[in-house]
Amino acid sequence: MRKQIAVYIEEHRDAMMDFWRQLVQIESGSANKAGVDAVARRVQEELDTIGAHTEIHEMKRAGNMLVSVLNEDVPEAPVLLLGHMDTVFPDGTVADRPFTLRDGKAYGPGVLDMKGGVTIAVFAMKALKEAGWTKRPVRLVLVGDEEVGHRNSDGNQQIMEQAWSAVATFNCESGRLGNEVVVQRKGALTYRMDVTGIAAHAGNEPEKGRSAILEMAHKVIAIQNLTDWQQGTTYNVGVISGGTVANAVPDTASILIDVRYLKKEYVPDIEAKLQDVAHTNYVDGTKTSLTQLSCCIPMERMAGTDGLLAKVQEAYASFGMPRPSGIIVGGGSDSAYTVAAGVPTICAMGVEGSRHHSPEEYACVESLYARAKALAYVVTMV
Repeated sequence: MRKQIAVYIEEHRDAMMDFWRQLVQIESGSANKAGVDAVARRVQEELDTIGAHTEIHEMKRAGNMLVSVLNEDVPEAPVLLLGHMDTVFPDGTVADRPFTLRDGKAYGPGVLDMKGGVTIAVFAMKALKEAGWTKRPVRLVLVGDEEVGHRNSDGNQQIMEQAWSAVATFNCESGRLGNEVVVQRKGALTYRMDVTGIAAHAGNEPEKGRSAILEMAHKVIAIQNLTDWQQGTTYNVGVISGGTVANAVPDTASILIDVRYLKKEYVPDIEAKLQDVAHTNYVDGTKTSLTQLSCCIPMERMAGTDGLLAKVQEAYASFGMPRPSGIIVGGGSDSAYTVAAGVPTICAMGVEGSRHHSPEEYACVESLYARAKALAYVVTMV
């Protein structure tokens, strides 16, 4: 089986490159529903060639979701392959920075995050079909709005529904330089804190004012000091605004706070600590409110994670590749939802590269083929 997979991938290097190029050349920022839907159609066309059963889940205010199943009639728990079709790049980026190959690297919007991973997932399924592997269904789930946290869809809930019956999940999110896969991701909370003070002329009647900015300055320091490195909980005040002109005591100030955490059980304590800061008054006469804007749950390390990692490492080694290490990262992904559904999950199985979400984003070309082989083979080991 391993040899058949390797032969298929090697014989289809050009086809994989062409498919990857086509996906990158489709403008599919999260706000471009037509573009995301076009990616879904192209993936469906490719999987139709191997007889996979594909459904497109229509979304009204986001890119559509694709669910495609190989070996649909096999009565065993499926292996789930996960990914997303949207990118962070605005319309017009493809014209400015089209898919380009240079010095063993591929460049272009979403080339790493994560159209390389979509290519790996699709061709891993094609390799399994060619090799005649029919032990389990292989279910590919690609969402259209991962980069914006599914704020305009129920994509996160649908991922969980697709994952309930799965025996394992491999998320083809962006791979990392350094031969690593991800076994745990922090969750992310976003809050807005608003302070209201009393405005006054800074020259004529400064004593009648109550500075919202001064109050907020004290709170920013207090919030930053909440970071607990040992627990892995970090607080970052990333945006601040306030006041109107230099010669007025400011009566408004606002901040946006990002909190990263490893376990969902930490959330009540995080909320309580921020509320304590909000309720602590440094400048008499000011008032403070705290509002949670978003919550991305963590991808927690569960009982089956290490066993699944061992299979991934074995699959890599079988192709003469170094065994990847399993790491913890601060950035979120949809792997959190498959873990929440109780399914052991390995993330960052996609093409290797760096500079995600930037004009310099790139992917290492050879990793496209190597990781497609490893993904297809580890599916057979589950």
